[in-house]
Amino acid sequence: MPDTGSARSARWPDLAWAAFAAINIVAMVLWQDWQTVPFHFVWVSLTILYGFRAWRRGSTAAVLLAVAVTTGYALWRRVQVTGEGLDEMTEVPLMSAMFVAMTWHAHRRDVALEQANRSAERERDFVRDASHLLRTPITIARGHAELAASGAEGQARHDLTVVTDELARLSRISNRLLVLAAADHPGFTSVRDVDMGALIDTTVERWAAAAPRRFVADNRLTGTLAADEERLVCALDALLENAVKATREGDLIMLRGAAGPHGTAELEIVDDGAGIAPDALPRVFDRFARDPHQDGGTGLGLPIVKAIVEAHGGSVAIHSVPGEGTCVRLRLPGYAEAEPVPRPIAVPRDGREVAAQPS
Repeated sequence: MPDTGSARSARWPDLAWAAFAAINIVAMVLWQDWQTVPFHFVWVSLTILYGFRAWRRGSTAAVLLAVAVTTGYALWRRVQVTGEGLDEMTEVPLMSAMFVAMTWHAHRRDVALEQANRSAERERDFVRDASHLLRTPITIARGHAELAASGAEGQARHDLTVVTDELARLSRISNRLLVLAAADHPGFTSVRDVDMGALIDTTVERWAAAAPRRFVADNRLTGTLAADEERLVCALDALLENAVKATREGDLIMLRGAAGPHGTAELEIVDDGAGIAPDALPRVFDRFARDPHQDGGTGLGLPIVKAIVEAHGGSVAIHSVPGEGTCVRLRLPGYAEAEPVPRPIAVPRDGREVAAQPS
């Protein structure tokens, strides 16, 4: 059976407007000296309602005809009683024409939005399908190149190493395109409680072993965050990869965690590398935007970070000064401080238990 309660709930603005319009039309008939105010109330409220409802063409035509006839009849009654000229009646076709023009523009807007949505969906499908199709041949080619490089010497080994590196880069691009293609779909994140202290420490340890930089963990998060740990690690890895590319051996890269306002966790990735030019900052979260100092970058790292953070309901901001470094701040909701560990019960020598006093 159809849900009649939901249907009534969906129609209540239409019913409320119909009652409001009927009251104003009755007022036009009863108080003819004040017809202008209720007349415009009817037409203005109809325009406002249509801006939110955008009825189908048949329903729009029926409502427009009903309003034009009823308000026109009320004006005609006034002309008959007062003997005023018929020029009073011109307001009805003028208001009707304005309403028709508005509905035409609204219809064009809806068509344009529908086409844009279809185009965006086709683009996402293409990126997802192409990335899936590319993964297998890239993996196979990379495996053969690595095998050939292991037995080659001299220039041949160097050339095969270049091929392997480029195939690895293609693999990273393919994986990141898949992440971006999935970002707009339900189920992109699988949320559970994540131990933020362990996550930050593990991430820094991993990168400290992989890149010769001065990695520092400044972690003040002792609780858990309701998040998708795999996606969050992906975002942090993308930021740390950018930081490594922007710095040189021995430069500082810090991952900082602290509690923010209103139950949020703030994560900052700070480096003292090359920084980003001011004119490039507004575009860094656009797909395939490239930083001049990041040779070989895919231009997908920061867009992935933005997609993952926004999928968690958070926000990301970046501050950078050329020659001084960059700071990227993630603010994520759903952080809860760890429950304090109770102090053990003190037992004096006489054997009586004494509750521990709060520190």
